[in-house]
Amino acid sequence: MSEVEISIMGDMVKVPESLTIIQALEHAGYRLVHGVGCRGGFCGACATVFRRAGDSTLRFGLACQTVVENGMTLAMIPFYPGHRPEYRIEDLSADGDQVLEIYPELVKCFGCNTCTKSCPQGIDVLASVSAVLRGRLEDAADLSFDCIACGLCASRCPAELVKHNVTLLSRRLYGRNLVRRSAHLEKRRAEIREGVFDGALGELKASPVEALKKRYEARVVEAD
Repeated sequence: MSEVEISIMGDMVKVPESLTIIQALEHAGYRLVHGVGCRGGFCGACATVFRRAGDSTLRFGLACQTVVENGMTLAMIPFYPGHRPEYRIEDLSADGDQVLEIYPELVKCFGCNTCTKSCPQGIDVLASVSAVLRGRLEDAADLSFDCIACGLCASRCPAELVKHNVTLLSRRLYGRNLVRRSAHLEKRRAEIREGVFDGALGELKASPVEALKKRYEARVVEAD
């Protein structure tokens, strides 16, 4: 198998060319305690910055999705320390002004669109921020639905805005106050509170692992 030479946080290593960055780290002997999660691009734990050989452009991606290239230089950002004020969602309504009261710095957005260019999910981050500024929380929630809060947009923002936290608040407010409640979900929640499933749950918790595996494999899966 062909190999490529890459720089992982300053250390030069050779790894198979077909590996993702996460796989390359493990192949090189790194023990991943932080900066790894679902491995499928859904948790945002493995945010990575990298440069390609001969290219001065700083690029961004998730280590579980980005394949290594010869001459690549990379570093991981397992957690971005973004500003996150305290608030009680129960005390807020679906009011855009309240979002701006919590994150007043959002009005400093330059509109440079660097946030969108940095997003590994391809989200139009600037459009979602603009929706918040206009008080359109429904639009902000829809536009940022695929956000995994990796923080890469904030790491590149010249105004140092934590846009992933702002849109998270928007989605929470939208989900709590604007989305129409599902009747069958409310019914099931009531059944859970009343203990309807306590017996079945107790049986599952007491079952050995092998029995649980067999039940899982034998489950009825709905057709697409």
